[in-house]
Amino acid sequence: MKFKRVLPIIAVLLVVLMGSCQKDNGPDLSSSSSGMASALTPDALLLNVKPLAVVNLRVAGNFVILSKSGITDVPKSAITGDIGSSPITGAAILVTCAEVVGTIYSVNAAGPLPCRVTNASRLTTAVSNMQTAYTDAAGRSNPKFLNLGAGNIGGRTLKPGLYKWTSAVVIPTNVTISGGTNDVWIFQIAGTLKMSSAMKIILAGGAQAKNIFWQVAGAVTLGTTSHFEGIILGKTGINLQTGASINGRLLAQTAVTLQKNTVKNPQ
Repeated sequence: MKFKRVLPIIAVLLVVLMGSCQKDNGPDLSSSSSGMASALTPDALLLNVKPLAVVNLRVAGNFVILSKSGITDVPKSAITGDIGSSPITGAAILVTCAEVVGTIYSVNAAGPLPCRVTNASRLTTAVSNMQTAYTDAAGRSNPKFLNLGAGNIGGRTLKPGLYKWTSAVVIPTNVTISGGTNDVWIFQIAGTLKMSSAMKIILAGGAQAKNIFWQVAGAVTLGTTSHFEGIILGKTGINLQTGASINGRLLAQTAVTLQKNTVKNPQ
């Protein structure tokens, strides 16, 4: 009789001991899952994402303006950096020596005198590299942002990453590009890019123009007295209206047109 009375007590003790062993030797999955979920914030998850790589411009990166079919100009523009055009004759480079702090490269002796440097080989390589860079930028996959603002990005703050638009993009009001010194932005634009007059792109948080790439299939137009930041890889023409300025590069697979503009190498 006494033994039968002891059995329930032994059973209870065994249950308690087993529960204690499970707690000490095995993880509490529900608690662990909850802790992990709270730890994996969006910012933490982004730490595991491979950083976006810059577009390698190679020799094209030595030019502040590079085109295939000429550079027109309504003087006086102020250009800091090397410029050139190929395969078209140097006669299609209508910038004067006094407007350029840098070297004017020409495929032949018809370039601006007396400062032009004839170097068809360098220009051929640069133009080829420009086209390769365009293809690289256009081919980047898995955009972080798709058709942001339906193409109207005025007033927005743009964080680092890959952006894609399947149509035109307009900048009717100021835009801020915000990020660190090593962050990269690539903007893939299937249509045209137009910036309204007197508008600005503003860099914040250490963002650098040399790490901002605008790959544009259509024509690019920067409005009167507007200010732009970044490297423009244009499939067609890049047109700067009167008084517009850019801290970046104008790399066009057709022509670049200037009208009393300031064009400066990105820093």
